[in-house]
Amino acid sequence: MDTLRAIESFVKAVEAGSIAAGAKRLGISAAAASQGIARLEASLGVRLLTRTTRSMSLTDSGALYYQRVRHIVRDIERAHDAISSLQAEPRGRLRVASTAAFGRHVLAPLMPEFNARFPHLSLEIVTTDRSVDHIREHLDVSIRFTPQLEEGLVARRIASLPFLFCASPAYLAKAGHPRAPEELRHHDCLAFRFPRDGRFMSWGFIRDGVRFEPDVKAAMISDDIDVLTQMALAGGGITRLADFIARPHIDQGRLVPLFEDPGSDGVQAVSEPMDIYLCVRDRHEFTPKVKAFMDYLVEQMPPRWRPR
Repeated sequence: MDTLRAIESFVKAVEAGSIAAGAKRLGISAAAASQGIARLEASLGVRLLTRTTRSMSLTDSGALYYQRVRHIVRDIERAHDAISSLQAEPRGRLRVASTAAFGRHVLAPLMPEFNARFPHLSLEIVTTDRSVDHIREHLDVSIRFTPQLEEGLVARRIASLPFLFCASPAYLAKAGHPRAPEELRHHDCLAFRFPRDGRFMSWGFIRDGVRFEPDVKAAMISDDIDVLTQMALAGGGITRLADFIARPHIDQGRLVPLFEDPGSDGVQAVSEPMDIYLCVRDRHEFTPKVKAFMDYLVEQMPPRWRPR
């Protein structure tokens, strides 16, 4: 029996949620993976997985065995990456998860050049606003904003993203132009709700070095930032958008930025930026391909996004 391949089949099946999905990650057939796991169970004299036609779950023995052997597969993958680092350029597969909006508006336009620079890398971008699991989804990297950070991940800050409060000219002509954040309570506000935990994205400001959140009236709510953008463009109210979403509409005169001038006291309230992080499972995951990806992103970030 090829014990190592059987252990790989078992670990990947657990992480992927099924034997077929785990086999696909290894590039072998589901039948071969199933047979390997069966032989592994026979050699151990215990059942590792409880399998039915519709589901798969770990037995108590399987859970214990998984905790003891899962590092073996990761160490093998790291060894492969270490060998790759001796070559002239990064190689292998790079699977990256990102929020939908950042992936759509920022990553997608940058990836063709990255692909041209590193033709031996196979790149896959997963765009979603749900919570992602590095192990189960076989991710090398996730791009996360501050509210999405999780304990146990290693995060490197790659940018500090400006956020802009804006509304359409039609809305401002109808409802008036707020001069200070405290006036937002009198306006229709378009709020973003994080899909992963149901929290609202905070509307933070910094004035004279002090952070505060004004009272707002959420007239409409969405868990999709592009939906909020379309609502704002249609005159639905005031919303808070990342620079990469708001800027093109502002440049075209379709949205008007707010709170760019000092208030009556001469002190300007500035929209709080949000940091962006590149995350891996642990520090050993900063392989040559991940470092190449991180360095490229930092290089491509606009100067106004660079952390201070």
